Amino acid sequence: MNAFQLKWAILETEDGMLLRDFLKEKKISKRALTDIKFGGGRILVNDEHATVRCKLKTGDAVVVIFPAEKPSEGMLPQKIDLEIVYEDDWCLVINKPPFIPVIPSREHPEGTLANGLLEYYLEKGIAATIHIVNRLDKDTSGLMLVAKHRFAHSLFSALQKQSGIHRTYYALVEGAVNEPQGVINAPIGRKDDSIIERTVREDGQMAVTHFHVVKSFKDNTLVSLKLETGRTHQIRVHMAFIGHPLCGDSLYGGSHKLISRQALHSSELSFVHPFLEKEMHFAIALPPDMKSIVEE
Repeated sequence: MNAFQLKWAILETEDGMLLRDFLKEKKISKRALTDIKFGGGRILVNDEHATVRCKLKTGDAVVVIFPAEKPSEGMLPQKIDLEIVYEDDWCLVINKPPFIPVIPSREHPEGTLANGLLEYYLEKGIAATIHIVNRLDKDTSGLMLVAKHRFAHSLFSALQKQSGIHRTYYALVEGAVNEPQGVINAPIGRKDDSIIERTVREDGQMAVTHFHVVKSFKDNTLVSLKLETGRTHQIRVHMAFIGHPLCGDSLYGGSHKLISRQALHSSELSFVHPFLEKEMHFAIALPPDMKSIVEE
């Protein structure tokens, strides 16, 4: 199995730095260093074991090898078709189909995206467990970002907290949305009598959704949406709050007349890659069930 590792060549501007300070600049925490030291990882300078007190020279090759990760014992690898849009040493972008849960739960202990990823990692010899960066509901389709290691996940998560991961969704909603665009700024919290359902409430967490009308139909509207926050069921709750629940979303008042699941699709994903340090942008077309409705 291939352990996750990072490699750098020391630049002239880094000449004379202590390895400890260099690794801190690379966002490797003291906790991560402790895990490397006692968990089976290694830190090498020019192919030799090095301590964090090592003084670096221009041209030195620094390699950090992280301990191999072990998946949760209760999660089994399963062969599941994965549509991988992009892959590198640090992450995967997957086009998730509707009707498949992302991680196992009591209701869905098997057949999840995570089970499929574990099988894929075994096939590719990747010593990692599952690190989902942006999770989608079971019935939501579209682009998802997955980190390949705990350290990579920490950097992507930090990027997400800083609003550095941008997502665009398409949703088919009920009724005619009269405003061509708008912003819904309404706090979201758990509904008192439900462990699943969310609602707009004054004591909820701040939630902001931007919407734009893409196409209007007689009884429905296709809208694109961008999130400033990532609350559970945010788009579904906010659109229902303004009187336009998602088609197929029976939990929040939508009808199954046109579609059997909430008509929500994660269509675009962009971010500055924390390792490659370049802008990444991905886009995926609507799935067949939504496409057939909007193209009628």
